[in-house]
Amino acid sequence: MNFTGDPHRSSYGVLNSTSANFTITAGMVQWMDKSISVITVLMLFITMVSMGCTMEISKIRAHVLRPEGVAIAVLAQYGIMPLTAFSLAKIFNLGPTEAVTVLLCGCCPGGNLSNIIALGLQGDMNLSIVMTACSTALALGMMPLLLYVYSQNSTSLGIAIPYMGIIIALIMTLVPCAIGIAINYWKPQYSQTIIKVGLSLLLVASLLIGVLSGITVGATVWIVLSPQLMTVAAIMPFIGYQLGYLLAAIFRQNGQCRRTIAAETGCQNIQLCSTILKVTFPPEMIGPLYLFPLVYIMFQFGEAVLLIILFRCYKTLRLSDGIS
Repeated sequence: MNFTGDPHRSSYGVLNSTSANFTITAGMVQWMDKSISVITVLMLFITMVSMGCTMEISKIRAHVLRPEGVAIAVLAQYGIMPLTAFSLAKIFNLGPTEAVTVLLCGCCPGGNLSNIIALGLQGDMNLSIVMTACSTALALGMMPLLLYVYSQNSTSLGIAIPYMGIIIALIMTLVPCAIGIAINYWKPQYSQTIIKVGLSLLLVASLLIGVLSGITVGATVWIVLSPQLMTVAAIMPFIGYQLGYLLAAIFRQNGQCRRTIAAETGCQNIQLCSTILKVTFPPEMIGPLYLFPLVYIMFQFGEAVLLIILFRCYKTLRLSDGIS
């Protein structure tokens, strides 16, 4: 299967006409990227400890022994999202480099953002953590396979898979969660306090990351990324959320599991995508497309926040109707 977009039509062509401005912006991006990375790691650790405090060993064991929800999520993650990315690249006639960038995002495993979204949607946190851990572990084999199948049978992308990065992501998911689970098991009286503190810090850190991200991309993103690529970044997470929920409903999962699987399907580990882009392509080839993962995660998070707000409003209306 080959991408048929025009190889000469790509957003990085605009880079030449704005080279002076873009050089300054690139320096800012590097500094902001380091700041965002540090804040993200700290936020991730604290958040995952907080989420661990909501988990119970007996329920985790139940999901491991009867992995129906996990299997559905894996099917959605590695079936729906890569196919969606490939289809959107075809529909919007993206250039080869643009198409591969989109495909990389679609083939990445579920990220820790899905756990945060599942918490906001009042999903099954035990299932969410187990799904993220499983999809991340499977990425060691599934990402090279999917990239080989979809990207013109090229092995260069498979070679660039950051296996150590995937293992680190797995550790960053499991270790803080294990700490939270231990706290909830041995000192349950502290669990609620840790959850409240963790969520408060998450809100502050999210606002800070949002501000830094906005400064990083600013108006530049509208100049260097094509309208087609921006459209793909906007609709691909939304399609993932909807199809993940639909697939869970087809398999008759309960409401909590449906919302959890939807969050896992629509959220990808964008840090892995950025790493592969930097390792695989030289700067003169990738150009400003290195901004795409950052734009993608902004849409991913923004749409998730909108879904959480709509869900909370729905729950409030249901509760008020029940009282009246």
